[in-house]
Amino acid sequence: MITSAKSKEMYEVGKSEYLWAKKSMPVLNRLVHRFVSKRYLENLKLGICLHITKETSVLLMALKEAGAKVTLCPANPLSIQEPVKFFLINNDIRIFAKKKDTLRDFYRNMESVLDTKPHMITDDGGELHKRALRRKFKIIGGTEETTSGVNRLEVWGKEGLLLYPIIAVNRSRTKYLFDNKYGTGQSTIEGILKTTGILLSSKRIVVCGYGWVGKGVARCAMGMGAKVTITEVNTLRALEAYFDGFEVKPLDEILSNADLFITCTGQVNVIGQDQIEKIKEGAILCNAGHFDVEIDVNYLNSVDPNHFSPRMNVTCYRVGESKKKIYLLARGRVINLVGAEGNSPEVMSISFANQFLSIIYLSQFHEKLENKIYKTPKKIERKIMLTALDSFGVKIDSLTPEQNNYCKT
Repeated sequence: MITSAKSKEMYEVGKSEYLWAKKSMPVLNRLVHRFVSKRYLENLKLGICLHITKETSVLLMALKEAGAKVTLCPANPLSIQEPVKFFLINNDIRIFAKKKDTLRDFYRNMESVLDTKPHMITDDGGELHKRALRRKFKIIGGTEETTSGVNRLEVWGKEGLLLYPIIAVNRSRTKYLFDNKYGTGQSTIEGILKTTGILLSSKRIVVCGYGWVGKGVARCAMGMGAKVTITEVNTLRALEAYFDGFEVKPLDEILSNADLFITCTGQVNVIGQDQIEKIKEGAILCNAGHFDVEIDVNYLNSVDPNHFSPRMNVTCYRVGESKKKIYLLARGRVINLVGAEGNSPEVMSISFANQFLSIIYLSQFHEKLENKIYKTPKKIERKIMLTALDSFGVKIDSLTPEQNNYCKT
């Protein structure tokens, strides 16, 4: 509620952030304009777990305009933009999140969202889906935003645990080719620079994982003059990284020489106790994957319970007999959202267009779908591609009748 000059100021800041993002999200805006008047989501209850950012506020307000009743909890307790949260609350978006929530509060917030018995689930990481599947009440469909979440859902699908159809938004080409590669690639580097203030040029940087996020991070780091080495477990991605001009080596071979490590794998303990003990004095560790499990933070906390923070979002640990100093950014959580503002509105416009249209699709066709994971329908992808090209003022050629016939021969 707006009850004081201070709360009014916070509301205005949140509103300004929302409007700033909205003006730079033309793809989503155009699609919303086409569909919102049809009120496809009238009285549909949506349970959503996403990062509470200015870009997310544009999606949530669009869903509300389309008739939905939206309940939200954060996908990361450290990524909440408080003025944006306050703006949304005062626009009838119900939010379960408080400043300085503990990990226990973080999970309790998800349970509170599920207590509203949403008809549909939109998640970022799969944790809300996991808890919804345990509840076993009627859910007509869901969407998933991340690679990590889709991977988890696939495992549950093979075990026959899925109780409603789920669209893997992250599998859409109009999502991972732009959001993961260009969006997270840029915002990860931005988060590192804002948090540390270091010069990237000449730094020896290790990017663990060469998926779409790793590709984007490596490309941006190399563009700023860093000496980038890739570590991989996938033979094809390793070969791709090599042909893209990067050194490709086993992690253990480069631990003692690198200045900065960036994990982008979605896996657990990529940098664990064995690796930490070999890392050089002054090295910086950070994570661009979804969960805070890629770096063994528990080991760091146990080996130096008296760790300290020399500056915001930087923790210094003294490790080993020599008490060498190692710096962890954002407590091992996603650096682009904790250290910076996340992905830019332009790229999130495309990503959230996938979410918006997938939610509408599920609301209309869920009865015809099985309880399994689906890719974003190709019609939705094409609609987004055409809208994006038009929004950005890009025109392309068409095949002539002669060329069309040639393709068929």
